[in-house]
Amino acid sequence: MIDHVAFGVRDYHVSRAFYEGALRPLGYELVMEFEGVAGFGANGKPDLWIHANRPPLGSLHVAIACPDRATVRAFHAAGLAAGGRDNGAPGPRPRYHASYYGAFVLDPDGNNIEAVCHRPE
Repeated sequence: MIDHVAFGVRDYHVSRAFYEGALRPLGYELVMEFEGVAGFGANGKPDLWIHANRPPLGSLHVAIACPDRATVRAFHAAGLAAGGRDNGAPGPRPRYHASYYGAFVLDPDGNNIEAVCHRPE
C-alpha cells in the first residue's frame, strides 16, 4: 500500500493554490507545510506532497479515489477553476473496466491528476 507521493513543482505558490482548490472537493486540505513543502490529505493525514526544491517531473500521473461520480465531476470543475488544464472530462472509461468513471486535470507543471470512482452508478 502506498503511504504518500511527493514531487517537485516549478512555482510553489501557484501549485499550492492549485492543489488547495482542486483537491477540496475530494476532502483534501493543506495538512502540513514547511518552507517550500506542502502536504495535502484527508482526515489530517498528508499523502500528497509538493516540493519547491525538487525539479518538476511534468509527466506524473496521480489518481485519487472518490466515493461517487458527483465527487469526480466536482474535482474536475474545481481543478479547472484553480488553473488546471482539462486532460479528460468526467465520464466513463469502459476500456479500464465497466464501472470506471474518471476525470483528468493537468496541474501547473503538466502532471496528470485524476479523480476516479470505481463504483457503478
